[in-house]
Amino acid sequence: MLPPILQHLRLPVVASPMFIVSGPELVIAQCKAGIVGSFPALNAREAEGEPPLLDAWLTRIAEELDRHNQANPDTPAAPFAVNQIVHRSNARLDRDIEICHRHRVPIWITSLGARPEVNAAAHDCGGIALHDIINATFARKALDKGADGLIAVAAGAGGHAGVQSPFALIQEIRAFFDGPLLLSGAIATGGAVLAAQAMGADLAYIGSPFIATTEANAQPDYKQMIVDCGAEDIVNSSLFTGIHGNYLKPSIRAAGLDPDALDQADASTMDFGKAATRAKAWSQIWGSGQGIGAVRAITPAAGLVDRLAREYAEAKRTLCAG
Repeated sequence: MLPPILQHLRLPVVASPMFIVSGPELVIAQCKAGIVGSFPALNAREAEGEPPLLDAWLTRIAEELDRHNQANPDTPAAPFAVNQIVHRSNARLDRDIEICHRHRVPIWITSLGARPEVNAAAHDCGGIALHDIINATFARKALDKGADGLIAVAAGAGGHAGVQSPFALIQEIRAFFDGPLLLSGAIATGGAVLAAQAMGADLAYIGSPFIATTEANAQPDYKQMIVDCGAEDIVNSSLFTGIHGNYLKPSIRAAGLDPDALDQADASTMDFGKAATRAKAWSQIWGSGQGIGAVRAITPAAGLVDRLAREYAEAKRTLCAG
């Protein structure tokens, strides 16, 4: 049984939080379209000495969604989520937890570590905590530390992707967990959303297709590359963050590197305290999941959700007719 906050979405989809790309404009558009919108807390970066930008972002999102709900009582917006990078190098974590707690963020997504105090803060303000994992071992650890649900990041996902087949990952988790379970990994069509549910997930977790939307905070060339590329244009590498992730080969070539002969880095090089500097150093290296072959145009986020909804309904009809 899903918690009430996830039960009445237009489509069983949570938009994944994408580094740099996800901001208030995209989150608001996703929520108004009927799916959970999300962003990483670390995307809200203010200049030294300025008030926390995260505070302003959360105020803006809440106010715009409230106005939408008052004007559209029959089609209210979906809730939103904030992603906390729970890694020892994230010096902002305690501050960002306090801000999210004060704003009563409804859905908390945690990554790169599981911390009981973060889950406790989410629960204390009435929210739920979802933790992303790449295998059953990490799934058990997250649940032991108080996570309400899991995001299974399978092979083919954008960002820090796992390496396991979604079939294997979902069936192993369902052997010991019957709570909220999301699946991430090359989901870019409504049929894939339905397939995620058929194999045992409750919701799909979708990121890369939203890069090619008008509201995404991505360079025009990045958006067009998402449209132009497919699964064979993705390479998996640890060089850029210290953890293996999926990236667009053309962007790597444009940066003067050979995507087929990249050096490797290890997790000890990961430092979210220097994330802004690292982002500048690799600003033209663009991440993506393997599902982008289904993305054929840059559209508003609402248009992408409309397409997913049509395909989801058609896939259901086709299966029932068979």
